[in-house]
Amino acid sequence: MDVQTGFFYLFSVVLLFAAFRVVTARNPVHAVLFLMLAFSQASGVWFLLQAEFLAITLVLVYLGAVMVLFLFVVMMLDINIDVLREGFWKHFPLAATLGALVALEMAAVLMGGFRITEAPAAALSVGQVAAPVSNAKALGILLYTDYLMPIQIGAVILLVAMITAIALTLRERKDSKAINASIQVRVRASDRLSIVKLDVTQAGEAPQPAATETAAQEQKS
Repeated sequence: MDVQTGFFYLFSVVLLFAAFRVVTARNPVHAVLFLMLAFSQASGVWFLLQAEFLAITLVLVYLGAVMVLFLFVVMMLDINIDVLREGFWKHFPLAATLGALVALEMAAVLMGGFRITEAPAAALSVGQVAAPVSNAKALGILLYTDYLMPIQIGAVILLVAMITAIALTLRERKDSKAINASIQVRVRASDRLSIVKLDVTQAGEAPQPAATETAAQEQKS
């Protein structure tokens, strides 16, 4: 067994264990962490299959953004596990039936998809070496030639969604303490300072020091 096969079995075993722990973990935070581990091992398997674009996309998009967001949401929600587990055995038969159906469908697809019915159309002759082709380069050329219009439409949709999200955060709020810079620049001294004229009042007579000391001694005695 070569090194590549050994890494494949290692990634596969860890991936299956992490996927099993995602379903059986009692703590939702632990389940999310095991899901992140499963994604990382799947990325390693895709690297071994020379699908580097899918592997890098899985790491950057899911591990770098989506799963971190899920982890923070689960930690902030403080989910009550006891309430979620109520009625588990009540819905277990339906869930087990659906799980078995999905497992049978996946087994049928995998068993039918890996059957070798005919030889490859472009078989290499003996001693001929295939030219190295980058998976990411071939996919990029395909996306920006044959699928250029769908890429542009998707980019416009994402741009509209980003502008909408920014516009929702900038809506008028009564409790907002934002300062308009143009108003601050055009401010005048008369706008900030106002002189109020008050009537003159007559000051009272100040108490004598000796009389104050005498009254303090009498209060002590």
